Amino acid sequence: MNQNIIKYSEIFYSLQGEGALIGMPSVFFRSSFCNLRCHWCDTPYTSWQPESQIITVMDAVKTITDYGVHHVVITGGEPFLQKEPLAILCDELMARGHHVTIETNATLFAPVKAHLISMSPKLAHSTPLGDPIWATRHEQSRLQLAVIQQFLTHYDCQLKFVLDTAEDILEIKQLLTHLSIKPEQVILMPQGRQIKTIADKQQWLAELCKQYGFRYSPRLHIDLWEDQRGT
Repeated sequence: MNQNIIKYSEIFYSLQGEGALIGMPSVFFRSSFCNLRCHWCDTPYTSWQPESQIITVMDAVKTITDYGVHHVVITGGEPFLQKEPLAILCDELMARGHHVTIETNATLFAPVKAHLISMSPKLAHSTPLGDPIWATRHEQSRLQLAVIQQFLTHYDCQLKFVLDTAEDILEIKQLLTHLSIKPEQVILMPQGRQIKTIADKQQWLAELCKQYGFRYSPRLHIDLWEDQRGT
């Protein structure tokens, strides 16, 4: 693939909806294609039915910088599937003084320039059991401890987990025993694409955060715009 071309689904200006920078006005560059297939994926147009728009890296940089916004979030899909154009995009944005966050499922590593790596490892409840082909692929790939630790070693990171039930904390606790990470770097979020679904999970999730010293993150973009693309 031409390293000066990157596949994407959308570029938009919104507020960061999750994690340590929640509420921050940011330009989002959403790359297309993913190597996982979460059954509850909230951006199926980057995974289950991936769009394949292409843009040159420099045109992407111009579109992003024209918003005049300091914070840029490169998300997906999985951005590290396109590691060469991703590296160039990060270089160009950093050279122009932007704060760069990369959101990743933490299954692939490549050295790039970024201020924050926002990892979202997928728990067992994400596996699409109704699809025998993707269930096997997803389950084999969804957790890559060496990749997660590599990011933790070389970058400022946050580790975001999407929880479906309170029992998911057991898998998270087991995973964290293998990683060098502070509790305040761990962020728990409710799984859901509707306001009521998320609200129903907030109380027990908040209690888990209090119990283990983790951070709680709402899903601000859902609260403000519900399940609407480009937010």
